[in-house]
Amino acid sequence: MSLDSLKTVRVNVAHGIARITLDNGDVNLFTRDMFAELTRVGQALAQDDAVRVVILHSANPDFFIAHYDVAHILQYPQQREVPLTEMKPFHAMCETFRTMPKATIAVIEGRVGGGGSELALSFDMRFALRGKAVFNQPEVALGIIPGGSGTVRLPRLIGRSRALEVILGCDDVDAELAEAWGWVNRALPADALWPHVERLAARIASFPAHAVAAAKASVLRADKEIPADLLAEGAAFQGTLYGPGTRAAMERFLANGGQTPAGELRLGALAGELGTPPA
Repeated sequence: MSLDSLKTVRVNVAHGIARITLDNGDVNLFTRDMFAELTRVGQALAQDDAVRVVILHSANPDFFIAHYDVAHILQYPQQREVPLTEMKPFHAMCETFRTMPKATIAVIEGRVGGGGSELALSFDMRFALRGKAVFNQPEVALGIIPGGSGTVRLPRLIGRSRALEVILGCDDVDAELAEAWGWVNRALPADALWPHVERLAARIASFPAHAVAAAKASVLRADKEIPADLLAEGAAFQGTLYGPGTRAAMERFLANGGQTPAGELRLGALAGELGTPPA
């Protein structure tokens, strides 16, 4: 496997375990470069028989991934909802990690929001740092929807009502509540998080690869209609880009501190400030 010239992520493979380290600026913003590199990494790891387990984590103690680059979203063409016949590239990238024939584990030690949260949701397992990790889907406050798989994956994990609280409320969810809701497998203290993840990864990597792949594939069959739901979500996301007030909300988000460390550390509060009470 050759993964040269990566700028926003690092990949290390040892003893059957691939560790992907996210490292992209002050808030680990999900930029076009990070998206392209994670697409490339996911495809390479999926095909590498030497890799049994994939672990995704961040070099930034405060941010796993803030969210997708809102300034880039502002450049998307604005169009009404249209049917899609092909999965959007972001969905395809996330699906690579969900469906690859090896275990995938996300370790969230800081804040994660938007597209970063959707990427983590696509992994088989998620473990969070108790007292530090925070989750958020801020998209509705910006006039769009979680269009990178959030509306498809969250209800399957935490149920319809809780998913709607998260998606419509756009507020912060701490690691403890995420664990109670089933958003993450476990929320662990700092002295237990990595020992647990590394022990689990080593155990899985030591088992027969064909059995791990078959067991994962069998479990995934319980996830009904995900590709079709992703197509529908992608079309709905495109439709929201045309909505009244969407562009103004995104511009206000950036002007009020979005995509800066100070603003992103209070993402739930910042999202709440973007709303306009009805007359």
